[in-house]
Amino acid sequence: MGKFQEDAKKLLEYVGGKENIAAVSHCATRMRFVLNDPSKADTEAIEKIPSVKGTFTNAGQFQVIIGNEVPQFYNEFSSISGVEGVSKEQGKAAAKQNLNPVQRAISVLAEIFTPLIPALVIGGLILGFRNVLEGIPFGFLDGQKIVEVSQFWSGVNSFLWLIGEAIFQFLPVGITWSITKKMGTTQILGIVLGITLVSPQLLNAYSVASTAAADIPFWDFGFAQVNMIGYQAQVIPAMLAGFLLAYLEIFFRKVIPQAVSMIFVPLFALVPTVIAAHVILGPIGWAIGSWISDIVNAGLTSSLNWLFGAVFGFMYAPLVITGLHHMTNAIDLQLIADFQSTNLWPMIALSNIAQGSAVLAVVFMHRGNKEEEQVSIPAMISCYLGVTEPAMFGINLKYVYPFVAGMIGSACAGLFSTLFDVKAISIGVGGLPGILSIVPQYYLAFFGAMLIAVVVPFVLTYIFRTKGIFNKLDPVDEATGKLFVEENQ
Repeated sequence: MGKFQEDAKKLLEYVGGKENIAAVSHCATRMRFVLNDPSKADTEAIEKIPSVKGTFTNAGQFQVIIGNEVPQFYNEFSSISGVEGVSKEQGKAAAKQNLNPVQRAISVLAEIFTPLIPALVIGGLILGFRNVLEGIPFGFLDGQKIVEVSQFWSGVNSFLWLIGEAIFQFLPVGITWSITKKMGTTQILGIVLGITLVSPQLLNAYSVASTAAADIPFWDFGFAQVNMIGYQAQVIPAMLAGFLLAYLEIFFRKVIPQAVSMIFVPLFALVPTVIAAHVILGPIGWAIGSWISDIVNAGLTSSLNWLFGAVFGFMYAPLVITGLHHMTNAIDLQLIADFQSTNLWPMIALSNIAQGSAVLAVVFMHRGNKEEEQVSIPAMISCYLGVTEPAMFGINLKYVYPFVAGMIGSACAGLFSTLFDVKAISIGVGGLPGILSIVPQYYLAFFGAMLIAVVVPFVLTYIFRTKGIFNKLDPVDEATGKLFVEENQ
């Protein structure tokens, strides 16, 4: 008998049986189910299975946390259930049957930006490092900057901009590529489309404001003239163009005979899209993006910015649960394009820290619960490094009160951050390393906000538990009625 045979049998029963499983896969630590009827899953019974460390539902998938031994568990489950596993991508596709239209739209947005995050993170680190080199006058250098006294670091600073420029100014190329990849269309056409939005032939987007209208280059078609303006770092124009390209290719693949599709599908998809991008979609997208960034920036720089910061800080963790937090990537990038910095992203990093600190309090109070520590300690570390889902779904939402404490701590930190107008040069690594992406002059203020995000959730989590606030789900020994951890300390 396999190590997980009994637990796998119970899990199969409690998820509603084989007939209720539309698809199943696994990742590094979790079983991922797409259930035909999610209401048939007995979550309470599942979480009592010895091998199970928690459950949550995200993006239409019912996920069961097993831990590092999930491959062995998955093999046992497949053998017992007779259900063939699918890839994670196939699982995601099947999961969309459980999503409403809004959730599907957010899922698409997430899938577009997720492949870009590694580049955005490294770009943020590079820009943060360059800020230190060229933006901070140091007292021990007689008030000079590092690039002013060292030719070596001046060269390093200049070289790193090669990478930074590629990531941020040429971001539309990544967006249009990612859209074609997600839509299953020709990726090289997406890359070419992106290049046409940032080509050196065009007036750089950052130079438009300082260029007289008469000096803006244009294409002259005789009956009409079209301005040759680039869309460096612009998000929404690239997204609009990318989706138009994808849908045109999908349409023409259906109507053009396969024998000549290689010639005419790319032609009829790409050329009209490039024309539409520069004549219609680009200007509209630019206007929409500027409108959104202006509203957000106005809220964060107004006399009520403290309220905006507190509300955003409080609500960001719930946004992560719904998947709506992926929308902030586009807003952050638009703020950076329009104002060369973002005051929204620092609050996201602070929310990560706050939820991690709530888990830290749980680790402290539940010390001795060895099974839970297999989830809570890695989740806490992950949270402090910017990935909050394991902490929120595995611990904080399970007990409720740590999650609320984290939200309140995030609100306090967000309020503090906006009062001091803390700004980031770019999206970077969330959590504690987030300080690397902060504009240097705001380092001290952001450190204060980080301290708030650590202390407030920790203290509130302890108070909520000891005062019996929100803690009905704290682990209790049914035989004694006492907290499980108190029996194991």
